[in-house]
Amino acid sequence: MIKLTERQDKILQIVKQNGPITGQEIAEKLSLTRAALRPDLAILTMSGKLDARPRVGYFFNENYEVKRQAEKFLHQKVIDYKAHPIVVEKSTAVYDAIVQLFLEDVGTLYAVDSRGHLAGVISRKDLLRASLGNKNLHELPVSVIMTRMPNIFTIRPDETLLEAAKKMIDNHIDSLPVVKEVEEEKNTYLLLGRITKTTITRAYLEIMER
Repeated sequence: MIKLTERQDKILQIVKQNGPITGQEIAEKLSLTRAALRPDLAILTMSGKLDARPRVGYFFNENYEVKRQAEKFLHQKVIDYKAHPIVVEKSTAVYDAIVQLFLEDVGTLYAVDSRGHLAGVISRKDLLRASLGNKNLHELPVSVIMTRMPNIFTIRPDETLLEAAKKMIDNHIDSLPVVKEVEEEKNTYLLLGRITKTTITRAYLEIMER
């Protein structure tokens, strides 16, 4: 980001309030010569804050503010927005998982093994599919129906919300487990949190409101 001088800030305000406005008119409002103003106008135009049109003058680039706010959103880290994951042991019965899902009002449960490592993901669709025509939900463990590693899409805490959103859209899923890789074992992760489409939407609204 280019740090603006006090004069450049004044130019922006003049153009916002009066644009389109010629360089000569801006110079007159600041009691400066057109030549003295030329470097400032060049900087503001090259940075995208102002646009210029021949025989029309300078006007404020409204898209610049939208882009600036969007860039703030794009660079936000997952670690700053992750939520607490709703976890069950992989030996948990499907019936108990269904109860947990509705009590917590979430769309996805994460199954862990005895060491607390991510073992699987259980979606609403998985639970619905298992419950149709199955009378042994109290005996059927979620490990039978869950998506297992290494077929789970994950996100690291240092990745951005944009990267998380792209993974969810590209893979047609509603949430991602936020994980930290266990160095000594391949495809073994500690579960740190979760990121959902709702989380990303809320983050976007918060940033735009600020």
